[in-house]
Amino acid sequence: SVVSSWLLDLTAAAFHSDPHQSEFEGRVSESGEGRWTALAAIDEGVPIPVISASLFSRFSSRGNDLTANKVLSAMRKQFGGHAEKKEGGGHAEKKEGGGHAEKKDGGGHAEKKDGGK
Repeated sequence: SVVSSWLLDLTAAAFHSDPHQSEFEGRVSESGEGRWTALAAIDEGVPIPVISASLFSRFSSRGNDLTANKVLSAMRKQFGGHAEKKEGGGHAEKKEGGGHAEKKDGGGHAEKKDGGK
């Protein structure tokens, strides 16, 4: 490979020893450095998008995003009748009476009937 990385080598070794990664549940723990770095960056006003995204991904791996995702789905349904798609790839149908009536403006953005975006 053109890209050489110790972390990629460790990942390859893990897949070589257990191709199905059966000993893991997918819950990513943390040691504290990412959290500390994110808090320090907030205090200093310094953007650290990769580190903060990594930290939030760890939270998601523990199932701590279920409530947030439910709220997001509820908001989308209220906004434009965007029902959740069920597993299996089937298309969800827009239910009568749900959400705001909308039209598309010239830029493809949804617009409420009262003209607000």
